[in-house]
Amino acid sequence: MATDGDRPRVGRIALAQTHAGDDVQANLAAADAFVCAAADRGSALLAFPEVFLYVGPREAKLRLAQPLDGPWVTHFREAAARHGLWILLGSIHERIAGDPQRVHNTSVLIDAGGNIAGVYRKLRLFDVDLPDLTIRESETILPGDELPPVVDTPLGRVGLTICFDLRYPELYQHLRRQGAELVFVPSNFTVPTGAAHWEPLLRARAIENQFYVAAPAQVGARSAAAASYGHSALIDPWGVVTAMAPDKPTLLFGEIDLNHVRHIRRVLPLKNP
Repeated sequence: MATDGDRPRVGRIALAQTHAGDDVQANLAAADAFVCAAADRGSALLAFPEVFLYVGPREAKLRLAQPLDGPWVTHFREAAARHGLWILLGSIHERIAGDPQRVHNTSVLIDAGGNIAGVYRKLRLFDVDLPDLTIRESETILPGDELPPVVDTPLGRVGLTICFDLRYPELYQHLRRQGAELVFVPSNFTVPTGAAHWEPLLRARAIENQFYVAAPAQVGARSAAAASYGHSALIDPWGVVTAMAPDKPTLLFGEIDLNHVRHIRRVLPLKNP
């Protein structure tokens, strides 16, 4: 386990805002470009959004899903080791042995040596009826059965969540109790829910738990009815939006200052967060 003395006071983080479609090779190429850019600019960790390698029809989603020892994860493990960069695969569709009808929505954290440092399978699924849009994530996604983990990284103790989890504050309280100083929320928010709730929810989770919240997001329209909100963001433990992406695919950079986390917790101590 890393100690406070092992960690730099300030570290650079990169959040990839992507526009993934149904062409996996094109999505991989875009992701590879982000990896190179993040490494070239001195980032300690690069985080991708939810389902950043495939967004498309159900049948192909099930067919393309891979196990964690499959080519997708292996590709990024090799990239992490090659660049000496931590990489968060915001989420991929993970094949479930013996279940051809559903997959896991799984986040994978890879360390700078290319090792899998943490895995989280999305707990809270997006089943909603919005005006002109009905989504049933549970039709193809099997929820995980374990609470989100906390992993020691060069940027402090990092917690993993995914998208709709953001609406469940108890998950983030659990991560705070486990010592999280930075929590990821890789997402693919819809435009109507994002416009109304994205920033308030991110800021609320940061303020309630006094940790950084980093939210890489999908952006852009894929059809008249389906568009991703974007607005990838980094929120500090005081609830300040320190970086937010424009409305296009981009790489967003920010700084994680662990002394700032400790300062906020010292001047405004919370009991049993």
